[in-house]
Amino acid sequence: MADKIKKTDTEWKEKLTDDQYRIARQGGTEIAFSGKYYNNKDTGTYNCVCCDEPLFSSEEKYDSGSGWPSFWQPLAGHKPEEIKDSTHGMVRVEVRCPSCDAHLGHVFEDGPQPTGLRYCINSASLDFENK
Repeated sequence: MADKIKKTDTEWKEKLTDDQYRIARQGGTEIAFSGKYYNNKDTGTYNCVCCDEPLFSSEEKYDSGSGWPSFWQPLAGHKPEEIKDSTHGMVRVEVRCPSCDAHLGHVFEDGPQPTGLRYCINSASLDFENK
């Protein structure tokens, strides 16, 4: 893989809204059912809001009932990095953009088959590209 995209905090703040910066660059989260993509039914690709890396397809999106966009697998060749997260009194697996390290959300092992995974992703970490 090519070198990671690196920018200063000032550069990220110039590119992103305050909410996008708080979530994607500082590891925050949005309130359940508040993100613009949790109920999106359009066909297309979900890209990283920071660097435009293609991450997920609408074909693998499903309604998990969690209030965040959920996917059962990432796009081939664009798998997010996984990092153990023991904050908030629980153990979870954080997922980050493979190109720029943006915080995307978390992955859980309670998703549908064939993978059994649920990538629970913040809308603020995504841009959507209609097909």
